[in-house]
Amino acid sequence: MSIPIFVAAAIAEIAGCFAFWAWLRLDKPAVWLLPGVASLVLFAWLLTLADVPAAGRAYAAYGGIYIAASLSWLWLVEGVRPDRWDLLGAAICVIGASIILFAPRTA
Repeated sequence: MSIPIFVAAAIAEIAGCFAFWAWLRLDKPAVWLLPGVASLVLFAWLLTLADVPAAGRAYAAYGGIYIAASLSWLWLVEGVRPDRWDLLGAAICVIGASIILFAPRTA
């Protein structure tokens, strides 16, 4: 169940951060900050729902999902298609996140 939570958290985090980006870099009105802050609060709450016993491990595993989701945002929202190096880097990160998340542990 952690993967869907990480995906939802990534969307919330990226959307929240993009609201600030849009305000500061794209000259959008300050009202963009309101849904941005709400989205970042949602992101933080969602991460607490992940079925991972330690926060640091949840954040580390989430990082790989975040990178892949960021490249999806790049393509779907910003209209910039990721290149092969973006995709290779994201694949490496997702593999790393999978190892962190699914490795057999004794404790």
